[in-house]
Amino acid sequence: MNDISDADGIRQSAVPAPRGAELPLPPAAVPAGPHDGDIADGLEETYWSVYDGAASKATVGQILARLPRIVRQIGRLAWAADRTATLAVVVLQLASAAMTAFGLMASVAVLRELFAEGPTPGRVRAAIPQLAVVVGLLAARALLEAGVAVAQARVTPKIRTALETEFLTLTAHVRLEVVDDADWHDEAYRANDRGLFYARQIVGQVVSLAAALLGLVGTASVLGVLHPALLPLLLLSVLPVGAAAVRTARARFHSFKRWNTLQRRVRVFSWLLLERDAAAELRSDTAQGALLEEHRRLTTRIAEEDTRLGVSSAGLTLAGRAVGGIGTGITYTALGAMLIAGWLPLAAGAGAVLAIQAAQSSLTRLVDVSHLVYEHAMWVNDLLAFQERCRTLQPRRSGLPAPETVKTITMDDVSFTYPGKDTPALNGISMTLHAGQTVAFVGVNGSGKSTCARLLAGLYEPQDGGTVRWDGVNVLDMDTESLQARVGCVLQDPVRFPFSALANLTVSRGTLTEADPQRALDAARASGAEQVIAALPGRWEALLSKRFRGGQELSAGQWAKVAVARGLYKNAPVLLLDEPTASMDPRAEHAVYEAVLRDNPRPDQITVLISHRLASVVACDRIYVFDGGRVIESGTHQELMDLGGEYAGMFTLQAAGYTAEAGEAA
Repeated sequence: MNDISDADGIRQSAVPAPRGAELPLPPAAVPAGPHDGDIADGLEETYWSVYDGAASKATVGQILARLPRIVRQIGRLAWAADRTATLAVVVLQLASAAMTAFGLMASVAVLRELFAEGPTPGRVRAAIPQLAVVVGLLAARALLEAGVAVAQARVTPKIRTALETEFLTLTAHVRLEVVDDADWHDEAYRANDRGLFYARQIVGQVVSLAAALLGLVGTASVLGVLHPALLPLLLLSVLPVGAAAVRTARARFHSFKRWNTLQRRVRVFSWLLLERDAAAELRSDTAQGALLEEHRRLTTRIAEEDTRLGVSSAGLTLAGRAVGGIGTGITYTALGAMLIAGWLPLAAGAGAVLAIQAAQSSLTRLVDVSHLVYEHAMWVNDLLAFQERCRTLQPRRSGLPAPETVKTITMDDVSFTYPGKDTPALNGISMTLHAGQTVAFVGVNGSGKSTCARLLAGLYEPQDGGTVRWDGVNVLDMDTESLQARVGCVLQDPVRFPFSALANLTVSRGTLTEADPQRALDAARASGAEQVIAALPGRWEALLSKRFRGGQELSAGQWAKVAVARGLYKNAPVLLLDEPTASMDPRAEHAVYEAVLRDNPRPDQITVLISHRLASVVACDRIYVFDGGRVIESGTHQELMDLGGEYAGMFTLQAAGYTAEAGEAA
C-alpha cells in the first residue's frame, strides 16, 4: 500500500475507497453549520417549525372559528383531571365577569349622584352608598379572581402530570421495532419537547381567554343598557385597537420563529461547552475556540434580531396608538354629540367612557391570548394524536403468561426486516435451544446475531410466517411483557442508571424498593462486580452518577460488570449476553465467562452468548455462525474447526494474531 503526504507534510496511509465512493477534497473554509443567511431558512422543515408561527399565517376568522373546539378540548382534559376544580374555575370566572359588569353599572350610579343637581357635599354624601357598592363589587371580584387562580393551580399540575405520565407510559412500552422507526422517534421528540411544554401552559391561557372574552361581553352589555346606540361606537373604538394588536402579535410570532431557530443552535453549543461527557474530548481536541466562535456568531444574530423586533414593535405600537386614537376620537366626538343632543345623561356618558376603555383593554388581551391558544393548541393536538397512535403500538397484554421455566425454545423459519429497510436482517433462521445449554452466536457485524437474540427475548416478533415457540407454545399467543420478564439481557453498551449500586441490580426485576440481598451478592460475585462495589464509598448505597452530588464514577469495564450482575440478578430462564465483556480487560473477561458459563451453569437456564472474541465461545455447547441474516454453520467448536469453514477461518485468524503478538513480545 502506498503512502501519500498532505499539504503539511503529514504522512497518511492511502486507504482505497470503495468503487464509486471517491471523496473529493473538502473546501478550504470549514462549514460549521447553516450560514448566517440560511439559519432561519435552512431549518424550515425541522420539527419545531411545524406549528410555530401558525397563528401569524391564519386569518382572524380561522382563529375565531377554531377557538370553541380548542376550549372544549382543554375543558375535557381539565374535567378528567379534577372535576371540582374545573367547575370552580368556570363558575368563579363567570361570577368575576358579572362583578365587572355590575361594577361598571355601580360606577354609573355613583357618577349619576355626583352629577346631580344640588350642593356638592350633599351629592358626595348621596354617592357614598353607591361608592360602597362599587368597593364591595371590586373586592368581590378580587376574591373571585383569587378563587380562579387557586382552582387553576389545582387543575393545571394534574393535567400536566396526567399527560406526562401517560406519554411516558405509552412511549416506554411501545414495541421495540417501533422505536427503530425514525419517523416515530421524531414524533416522540416533538410531542415531548413541544406538546408537553405547551400543555402545561394552555389551561391558564384558556382561562385568560375566557376572562378577556367575558370582560368584553360584560362591558358591551353595560353599554347596551346605557343606550343601544353606544354599541356601534364600541366597535368603532375597539376595532382599530384590535387591528393594531393583531399586527403586533403577528410580528412577535414571526420574530420568535426566527429567534427560536437561532436559539436552539446556541443551546447545542452551550451544551457541548458545559456537558461533562464532552469535556475531555473538547479539551484534547482544543476545540473550545471553534465552539465559542460559533456561539458568538449566533448570539450576535440573536442580539440583532432582538434589536430589530424592538424597533419594529415601537413603530407598530405608535401606528396602533395613532389609528386607535383616531377611532377613540371619533367615538368620543359621537359620544359628546349624544350628550349635547340630550340622548344620554352626563353620568351615563362618563360610564360609557369607562366601559369603552375597559373594552379596549379586554380586546387587546383577547387578541394576544387568542393567538397563543390557537398556536399552542396545535402542539397539544399533536401530543394527543401521538399518544393515540402509541396506544395502537403497544405490545400484547392478553394471552398466556410466559412460563416460569422453559425446556426448549424453537425458532422455525424466522425472518425479520427493520422498518425502512429493504434487506432482511434475518432470513429463514431455524434452531432449537435446550435448557442447560450454553449457545454462542458468532459472525461479522450486521450478520443478524443481535437481531436473532432479540427475537428470542420477545423484543421483536417474527415475520413472514416464521414462529418462535417456548415449549411448543407460539410466543404470539403469550403476553409480551411476561415473555420479556423471563429473559435477562446484558448488552455491550449497558444503560448507566443514575441509581445506587444496589438499585442498578434490582432494576432488572422492575423495582427499586425491594431487593434480595443474597441474590444481589451472588450476582455481584459471579460478574466480578463485588470488588467494584466494595471499593465504593457507601458500597451498595453509592450513587453511580457524577452528575449528582456525592456520585461515583465507574469505568466502562466496571459498568460492564455491574450490567452482567444486573442480568444475573434477574434470575430468568433465558440469559442473553450480547458482547457484555467488550470493554473489560482480558483477566476480568475470563473471570466473568468462567463464573457465568462454566462454574455456575444452571440446568434450567438457556444461556446465549454473542461475541467477536472466539476464544470465549470454545466451551459452548453449540455455536451458530451467522452471515447475511442466515445461519451458515452450526456445531461444537471442534466440529466447526474440522469443517474448515467460516468459523475455522475466523478462529484461525484471531489465534494467529495472538500468536504473532506473543512472538513479538518474546
